Amino acid sequence: MRDAAARAILPRYRTLAHSEINAKAMEQVGDPTLEDVVTIADHESEAILAEALARLLPEATIVGEEAAFADPAVLERLGGDLCWVIDPLDGTNNFAGGNPPFGILVALAEAGEAIGGWILDPLSGRFCAASKGEGATVNGKRVAARTSGEDPPIAAISLLFADPARRAALKREIAPNYRLVDIPRCAAEQYPRIVLGVNDVSIFERTLAWDHAAGVLFVNEAGGKAARPDGSPYRLDDARSGLVGAASPALWDELAERLARLQTN
Repeated sequence: MRDAAARAILPRYRTLAHSEINAKAMEQVGDPTLEDVVTIADHESEAILAEALARLLPEATIVGEEAAFADPAVLERLGGDLCWVIDPLDGTNNFAGGNPPFGILVALAEAGEAIGGWILDPLSGRFCAASKGEGATVNGKRVAARTSGEDPPIAAISLLFADPARRAALKREIAPNYRLVDIPRCAAEQYPRIVLGVNDVSIFERTLAWDHAAGVLFVNEAGGKAARPDGSPYRLDDARSGLVGAASPALWDELAERLARLQTN
């Protein structure tokens, strides 16, 4: 991951030519009218990571974000025996605009469940890692999720991919119970913020595997909680929308209960 950052990402930070940035329609979230961007750095980083991970564990298949956008059939691998999942440049819109945060996420999954996750911030060098049943680390040191200690708790709520009715309901029924902060539009930053006492809770609508597999595992192994709003575990091969992350199980339960009431109103 550091090699991909050094070779493909950092040399192009704030130096991208216009021709090296392209729009892509977001069919994976069911709305091709929504647009994201992809850059030459995304493609080169994914190629570097895919080649290295294939050498590291040849028996595992590979699902890269850009490969999946080029051929959605790649997503069928997510429920297989062993699978590497790569987000070669998360927060591409930030990166293309010359702004932080952005990062790299890699997960190793088995039968649709993440068993290893790694998150790199290329600018600071912060490296988050987690293994199923073995805890979480930041820069090699064991980490335990902590809350911000603020009252009301701090929430980063993603509204970008919510339909208008749900967006209005979240603003009306959920937001007043928290101190809202801007989302970073970068899962590689948002999940560490939950663990490191910056944000207390987050709500995600779009839950693509490359964005969330590593982060969900990292939060859970650090002692926080990340799961579907109904409490079911996040699976990579589950195409449902909706995910809640929190710095503690108690904060998760509180927010999940509010969301449940939202569904019944």
